[in-house]
Amino acid sequence: MPEGHLVHRYADEQHETLAGRTVRATSPQGRFDARPYDGRVVEGVEALGKHLLYWVEDAPPIHVHLGMQGLFLRYDDPAAEPRKGTRLRLATGEAAFDLIAPARCEPMDERALAALRAATGPDPLRRDTDRDTDRDAIRAEAVRRLLAARTAVGSAVLDQSVWSGVGNAWRAELLFLTGLDPGARDIGAEAAGRLWDTAVRYLALGRDAGQVVSDPEAPDERWVYKRERCRRCGAAVRTWTLASRTAYACPADQHLHGL
Repeated sequence: MPEGHLVHRYADEQHETLAGRTVRATSPQGRFDARPYDGRVVEGVEALGKHLLYWVEDAPPIHVHLGMQGLFLRYDDPAAEPRKGTRLRLATGEAAFDLIAPARCEPMDERALAALRAATGPDPLRRDTDRDTDRDAIRAEAVRRLLAARTAVGSAVLDQSVWSGVGNAWRAELLFLTGLDPGARDIGAEAAGRLWDTAVRYLALGRDAGQVVSDPEAPDERWVYKRERCRRCGAAVRTWTLASRTAYACPADQHLHGL
């Protein structure tokens, strides 16, 4: 499943290409009613954790969740033949984006949109404002939600109502970078804030690179995720199931308490 860095990358690219332009909206597969969006102006494309929202003039927003198999294809030739299974195509005179095999692709009314926002935790990549006071408020809310979860930190960060956009690869690498074992509990506000700051920094690197980046000096490498040995110290990486996903941790560099 694409994690938040890729969803934001999709949103940024599509916003730049589609916003302010009239689109030809079709559903080659026939499983989405694109008629209310055809011939209308896209006002913006927004990422919210692992969700995408398409704002189109005089039409309900389109909600997309890619799920495990969903993907986008971009065609610089908007007349290119869509691939089989394309749920939604949004095309301008210059390019087309095809949405294939999403978990969700649906119009969303105000009540459903409000419910989605209420169920979605702070997103490390949201650009709601550049004001320091608001960034501080978002950070404080992220720390509050993480501590209020009262479960292992490795479970909490995968809960999209706690923090949004973090998946299993980022869980492994962010917890390594902050020295926290995924099974750690009661980590305290300082460690929770440090974990949030790490997520803000590294997910932005991942968004810009189009992949998980946990070491800017070696962007294609991981510290513990899907590794047999820790890349820092060489210790055998522990693996176990936590929150229905495989957890990874270095027994030497990660600890069961906040540092």
